[in-house]
Order: sequence, then structure tokens, then C-alpha cells
Amino acid sequence: MANCAWVARGGVVRRFAAVLALAAGMTTSLAFAASYPDKPIEMTVLFGSGSGADLTARVLADGMSKRLKVPVPVVNRTGGGGAVGYTYLKGRPADGYAVVWNSDSVATAYHLGNMPFNYTEFTPVARVSLEVPALAVRSDSPWKTLKDLMAVAKKAPNTIKVGISGIGSFTHLASAALFAAGTAEIRYIPYGEGQATVELLGGRIDAALQWPSVFKSNVGAGKLRILTVTSVKRIALLPNVPTAREQGYNVDFEIWRGIAGPKGMPANVVTTLEKAIRETVQSPEFIDAGKKLGFTPAYLPAKEFGELIAKTDSAEAEIMKRLELSKQ
Repeated sequence: MANCAWVARGGVVRRFAAVLALAAGMTTSLAFAASYPDKPIEMTVLFGSGSGADLTARVLADGMSKRLKVPVPVVNRTGGGGAVGYTYLKGRPADGYAVVWNSDSVATAYHLGNMPFNYTEFTPVARVSLEVPALAVRSDSPWKTLKDLMAVAKKAPNTIKVGISGIGSFTHLASAALFAAGTAEIRYIPYGEGQATVELLGGRIDAALQWPSVFKSNVGAGKLRILTVTSVKRIALLPNVPTAREQGYNVDFEIWRGIAGPKGMPANVVTTLEKAIRETVQSPEFIDAGKKLGFTPAYLPAKEFGELIAKTDSAEAEIMKRLELSKQ
């Protein structure tokens, strides 16, 4: 009987200890939730200082900092089409103090073989914006419309040279989708950041597909003409430029940008960041920045953002296989 009583009491003791441990864990979790964030949140940007992605990220970081009451410093970690930055973030603690300004590059860097892991190694937090590439030619070129350029490209395959940001980049994939829609074959000329516009102005390529913001000043100066954008709807920065679909080419290609963290971030951290991002994206300051920099504010919460990332990975894997770029 004594042994039985001891066993019973032991069971009670063990259950009591378990309850205490659970309570302690809940207390720690609640304390963490209440205190987060209490130090700077570092934002990794995958492209260079002064790039369109960098400028937008800094506007977002400023808005998040004001709402979270902690600094949100931007650190540029470039290389490998985003692989350097993603690799860095993957190795950081999933505590919400390290995030990345991500995009479809999480798909392209993986499928190009630049990194051995894919989007599933990250926690989606929120989509922030959309950007649409534009196709430009020199203002003295004979091509007044996209159809003019397509006609020449079809008549003389692989003679028209189109500048892109790099092999496997978003502008490469968008160009491939655009000219495939017109059953035209062109030569893709990859350049480093910002160089395609310089090469176009210098007459060393025939056209360039880049972000509209990099063309804006030269369009205003009468040096460049934009033939189309690759989205379904016209964009605010170029309201008079027709879409490819308007001109008879079935293309819908726009890049999303957003925030992600290392895999396993706590739900309360994601919720806190979501709220700060949503309020920033919906603010007049961010909307105004979008008009100046050429992006469209487009908030999506974590769940929907995660679904979009998975869909993007699948779609771009297919395009890259068609271009014989996929290493996965």
C-alpha cells in the first residue's frame, strides 16, 4: 500500500511539475511577446545601394521603425542573384531581429543552382509592393510600337539585342515571356546593375527591359521611348504607355517584394511585423514614394504571401527549364 501511495504521489508530483513547466513556458512566451521588439531589426537587402529595390526597402524600413519604436537598419548583402543575402539570413536566429527584403529572387537563385535551399527555409511575413518592368528603345529608333519591334525580331531571328539585368534575373524571365508571346527570337545581353540603360543610350543594344524608374529621366529628356509594360494594367508611373496585352501579346509579368524571416519565427513576432508593415504600406508617405519610385503598394498578410511565394516558385521553375537555365 505504501508503495502504491508513493507511486500515486509521484504521479501527482510529476503532473504538477509538468504544469509548472508549461506555465513557465507560457510566461516566457508572453514576456517575449510583450517586449518584442526591444532592439534593432536588421533588414538585409539583396541588391546594391541606390537600386530601386534598395530605395523602396529604405522607405519601408523607415516606416517600420516609426511604428515599432526601434531602428530598422538596412544592410546590403549582394551577390549570387540574392543567394548571398538569403544564405546569411538562413543562418540567423528566428527571433524576428533579422529579416530580408525578398522577391522572386528566392526562386531564381535556387533554380539557377546558386543556393542549395529554396523558399521553404524562410518564414513569409508580408508582401509589400509590386513592380512592373518596361521595354525601352532610343527615341531615334524606327520602332514606335511593340508590334514594330516584334515584326523585325520575327523577320530576323536573334539579331535584335535586348539588355537585361542578368541571366536568370526577373528581367530575363519577363523578356522571355514577352517575346515568346510574340513568337520572336532575340539575343539577351546581360549587364550589371544599371548598365543596360547606359548601353542602350550608347547604341550598343537595340532595346532594354528594366524597371521604369531607371528610364524615367531619359524619357523626360527625350532620349528614350518606352514601348510597353508587362503587367495586365497600365502603371501609375507611365499612364500613357500601353501594356503588352493591349497590343495583342498575352503577358502578365510583375515582380513582388516583401519581408521574410528565418524559418520558425514565432507567430506573435510575425503578427507584430505584419501590423507595422501593413500600416506603413497604407500610409500616405509610402503611397507617395511608390509614385516617385515606380512601385505599387500591395500589402498581403503572411498566409497569402506564403501561397504567392510557392506559386511563383512553381511558375518560374517552368520558365527556367524552358530557357535551359534550371540546375534543380
